[in-house]
Amino acid sequence: MSVRVDWRQSVAFTGTVLKYLAVTMLVPLAISLLYGEDIVTFLVSIAVTVSIGLTLERLSPDPDLGPREALLFVALSWGAVAVVGAIPYMIAGWGTESALGHPVHALFESMSGFTTTGATVTDEISFARHSHALLLWRQLTQWLGGMGIIVLMVAILPEAAVNGAQLIESEAPGPELQKLTPKIAETARLLWLFYLGFTVLLVLILLVLGQTSLAPNMNAYNAVAHGFSTLPTGGFSPQAESIAAFSPAIQWVIIPFMLVAGTNFALFYLLLQNDYAAFLQDRELQAYLGANAGVAVILWGLLFTGSAPPLELGGVTQGALENSLRQATFQVASLLNSTGYATSNFAQWGNTAKGVLLFAMFIGGSAGSTGGGIKIVRWLVVFKGIRRQLFTTAHPSAVKPVRLGGQVIDENAVTAIYGFTLVYLLTLGVATVVLLLDAGRVGLELTVFEAMSASLATIGNIGPGFGFLGPFGSYTDFPHTSKLLMIFLMWLGRLEIIPVLVIFTGAFWNE
Repeated sequence: MSVRVDWRQSVAFTGTVLKYLAVTMLVPLAISLLYGEDIVTFLVSIAVTVSIGLTLERLSPDPDLGPREALLFVALSWGAVAVVGAIPYMIAGWGTESALGHPVHALFESMSGFTTTGATVTDEISFARHSHALLLWRQLTQWLGGMGIIVLMVAILPEAAVNGAQLIESEAPGPELQKLTPKIAETARLLWLFYLGFTVLLVLILLVLGQTSLAPNMNAYNAVAHGFSTLPTGGFSPQAESIAAFSPAIQWVIIPFMLVAGTNFALFYLLLQNDYAAFLQDRELQAYLGANAGVAVILWGLLFTGSAPPLELGGVTQGALENSLRQATFQVASLLNSTGYATSNFAQWGNTAKGVLLFAMFIGGSAGSTGGGIKIVRWLVVFKGIRRQLFTTAHPSAVKPVRLGGQVIDENAVTAIYGFTLVYLLTLGVATVVLLLDAGRVGLELTVFEAMSASLATIGNIGPGFGFLGPFGSYTDFPHTSKLLMIFLMWLGRLEIIPVLVIFTGAFWNE
């Protein structure tokens, strides 16, 4: 059999992505100059990244991506940006006690950032241990990965727009691409403009609140940093206590922006067209908002009546209406769409409350959003498919298509959704077992619940888990082999499994 994939073209295009990634490092470089910290770190990182990018570009001066080359390019580029994004961590941590100085830890943190997972391997999140520039790079990686690096390339590079539809389909979360305009490059630009606009709006609101007594510690740096991690549903924070470090006013402000981040960004185009009815009648949006509200109400009831420890442990005051409502609403909005922020240590809540949060983690955001997980639209199709199967079992001669929002779903799409959901759950189960075995090998005490939450938090790009993986904990205690597995899971989850797994099959490479 002959190999039919021209990998050189995919690698050359990956070099182009890395070259432009170096441009984004100018942002933390400017911060390093402002604070006089880690200047050499980012100068060297930029030089190395540009050199790698230009070298890879030379493999094919005029790349022309076919269907399989496009798939390979998407998978390679996400792996490559994580590797290159780890360079600042390794340089800054070299010769210090920082956990990020280790290559595996640096790659974990970088992959977690770009895939908007928000899991961390360091317990040292503070300006005393890390520079303002390095922590802002950590935030910026999430913002770049949120709407998608490939979507950005399609928006700004004419050569990427040629294969733009397939590139975005391979990268974008959800079962299908929703074109807003006839030209895919215009669609990519619109998506990024919506994303940028909401980010700027949140930063401005946080800046204004920071000038009042409602948010005394919300300065310009924190406003920008949390704008960079809220809209991509990332969850990183330069504060060790995450959003718990800020006032209730800040927490209430961030909630609607997390909900926006988990909404299909293509729907906001309907608002620009003044088609409010179509926006409000979207079946996935209704299910997404309904799931958030329903799970939050259940959790609020548990917290209000005392299913969580008192304030000094879990951050919840039993019987306090505003406190318990805010904690429930925030944590559900954060975990359901995979943001991973925290306003309290939910790892210390009661088992029933933790069970509700685990359920929320399985749901996921909307297709076309920056949220992770299986996605609301897939669950809708799965449940409708189950109902159809029950109906046709009772009425074998009936023809009953799966409908969503009054529209018939193509049977190939239904089959693909079944397949994705099965592979997702199977991968989750296998990863859980492997993590348990690897933990036993090194003597790490890890419960099944904690192992499952670690697998789900990484493949679902959620971030925090339970036990020592809670919102104020880290993944540092895992052996390096487990961390490498979870790096792979984050890569799989961000690209929705298939575009990564397919490149490991013989059928992909051979004629």
